[in-house]
Amino acid sequence: MFEDFLNNKNTWLNGTGPSADIIFSSRIRLARNLSEFPFPSRAAPKQREDILNKIREVLRKIKLLKKAVFILMEDLTDLDRQFLLERHLVSQEHIVSFKGKGLIVSNEENIALMINEEDHLRIQVMTSGFNLKLCWEFIDEIDNELSKSLDFAFSPSLWYLTSCPTNVGTALRSSCMLHLPALVLTKRLNKVLELLAKISFTTRGLFGEGTQALGDFFQISNQVSLGLSEAELIDNLCGVVNQVKEQEMDARNSLLKRHKINLEDNVWRSLGILRNSRLVSSKEALSHLSMLSLGLDLGIINNIKREEVNSLFVIIQPAHLQKIENRVLKEEERDYIRAQVLRAKLNSV
Repeated sequence: MFEDFLNNKNTWLNGTGPSADIIFSSRIRLARNLSEFPFPSRAAPKQREDILNKIREVLRKIKLLKKAVFILMEDLTDLDRQFLLERHLVSQEHIVSFKGKGLIVSNEENIALMINEEDHLRIQVMTSGFNLKLCWEFIDEIDNELSKSLDFAFSPSLWYLTSCPTNVGTALRSSCMLHLPALVLTKRLNKVLELLAKISFTTRGLFGEGTQALGDFFQISNQVSLGLSEAELIDNLCGVVNQVKEQEMDARNSLLKRHKINLEDNVWRSLGILRNSRLVSSKEALSHLSMLSLGLDLGIINNIKREEVNSLFVIIQPAHLQKIENRVLKEEERDYIRAQVLRAKLNSV
């Protein structure tokens, strides 16, 4: 199963889709709870097992999940669970206290459903590039199919009931993963983030809540879901993401116009380090890959495939390296293997 994941190129970082040079991925997540059971944090072990089995049985009938794989989280090793987190298929919450938790993943990894996370069911659809409306079409179809067999906790005044009050309402969280190196380099990013916070949008790092913005990646999402329809929430995020994209494009043009030689030097230095280093930490690798990616977008470098660079953002992560090697690696060993992987990928083009 994990070997299939490693060989899968249809992930959120494959570089296809609208505006994929800046908006690397789009995601929509729905939270749902069964009306006859308490929330997972209050449910007894037997209830959690019943929830898991009930949802699993219904999911088998969903057309979009015909070829999906079911994973019982407690059957996995810590390394397996970290691997799934690095691929954005589970949340941090889902890989701790994993008793009674399940995961269903489509064969293309664009659909993932977590069972007994913070809510009974978290449905997630991801696409490469800027395509929130396609995500919504898929997730709406799944939600409609599930509603035929499951009675979700719902209030006429509050709509869908969730474990966390901020998700009450549509229980929809839409987000986009943006690559914003030029805003970082021109020191404009903080103003953008401050504005987003003022208008009730949340910004997180590469791996979601509580994580750093490694590699100049920033995940922008709606903060509340009460009082607005699904279409309004998605449209609002689209408008905000378009504005941030325009700011990043303006910053890139400014760098090319005013600091072209310095920018080219930084890009080629990053490529040189990635092609020649013998020890590279994940943080350093992501920083240089970010600069290399910017160089590809601006035409400074032309002989490297976009999908190769994008895939490296994932496969250089600690759990991925250990899966590739099929053994547990100490930190320095990971840094050595990471450098090997980078040299092999970037010197072969």
